[in-house]
Amino acid sequence: MRRNKLKQLIQEQSPIINGWLAIPSSYSAEIVGHQGYDAVTVDLQHGMIDFASALTMLQALSATPAVPLVRVQHNDPAQIMRMLDAGAYGIICPMISTAEQAARFVAACHYPPFGVRSFGPARGLLYGGADYPQHACQEILTLAMIETREGLANLDAILATDGLDGVFIGPNDLSLTLTGSASAESQHPEMLAAVERVVSRCRQQQKLAGIFCTSGDAARLRIDQGFQFVTPANDVMQLGRAAREAIALARGASAPTTGASGY
Repeated sequence: MRRNKLKQLIQEQSPIINGWLAIPSSYSAEIVGHQGYDAVTVDLQHGMIDFASALTMLQALSATPAVPLVRVQHNDPAQIMRMLDAGAYGIICPMISTAEQAARFVAACHYPPFGVRSFGPARGLLYGGADYPQHACQEILTLAMIETREGLANLDAILATDGLDGVFIGPNDLSLTLTGSASAESQHPEMLAAVERVVSRCRQQQKLAGIFCTSGDAARLRIDQGFQFVTPANDVMQLGRAAREAIALARGASAPTTGASGY
């Protein structure tokens, strides 16, 4: 089976730089996949992407060096299994707030006896290789999103879930639930404490700590803070930022620094 290089990077404690796709386009997926990202995530939750588009995007990513990941819409075993069958090499699952929800998520990602995934790997075989069924449980990456006050309270139990590789902070949702305002780079004391708690607990339990960021600079700061899996904005944010900068420069003005928030 094709090895999941993210697993190796985790073992080496090397930073993982993850691209993020919200625009339903196999062409843009192919472009992003060739830019040097370690992984690229196809976003079914907040992106404008349906299954048919996601399939073509995963096919495009499979021709690039980036590991193809998918963020599913919610903790739905049927959708999780379908995206794995379509060739995703990892799943990011939103709104995990309890250990029971984390266990349900992980079980959907693994074949028996480790989980409940139904057999029918389809594109998984094409991307992973003929022995995919024998090794998928070891190679598929599982990340649970921490986005709620309840999830933060249950963090230790979530991280203790067998087969869970780590957690991924959804900073806007977590900030919204903790402070009443959605801010990916919130400096509110409660948000700062929550972020530090996730990093320290992941370090203690030797699990991956990930977070969505608004820029490359913000991602660098998060790596310095202890995060190993960072997403330096998504395609929508990067496209808008590049357009604003080009327009400003053409008009002889300074490049703007504001833009769409991450999610």
